[in-house]
Amino acid sequence: QVQLVESGGGSVQAGDSLRLSCSASGLRFSIYAVGWFRQAPGRERDIVAAIGRSGRNTYYADSVKGRFTISRDNAKNTVDLQMSWLKPEDSAIYYCALTHTMWDTVILSPQEYDSWGQGTQVTVSS
Repeated sequence: QVQLVESGGGSVQAGDSLRLSCSASGLRFSIYAVGWFRQAPGRERDIVAAIGRSGRNTYYADSVKGRFTISRDNAKNTVDLQMSWLKPEDSAIYYCALTHTMWDTVILSPQEYDSWGQGTQVTVSS
C-alpha cells in the first residue's frame, strides 16, 4: 500500500524560507514521477513543481520560478520542495503526489496522479 507523508509546513513571515518533504513508502519510488501541488481556500489545486523519475527533469510554475527548488533522493524515497522568499500568496495546503511513468518525464496535471499525501499547511504573513 502506497503511503505519502508530507512534513515541513508552518507559519512564516514574508521573505522567509521553508523546506517541505514528502516521504513515500510501499512502492518502488524510482519509477514514479512526483509533483507538488497547492490549494488555497476557494481555489483549484494547482501544480507548483514536478520532477521526473531520475530527478534530471523538473518543472516550476511561473509563480515560483527562481524561488522554489524541487529535488528527490531515490535512495531515501523522498522529494523535497525548498521554498525561499515566500510571499503571502504562497499560503495554501501543499500536497505531494506520485504517479508511475514509463519515461523520465514530468507530469503536470493533477488528474494524472494516483497517490496523494494528506497535505501540509503553509501560511505566509506579510
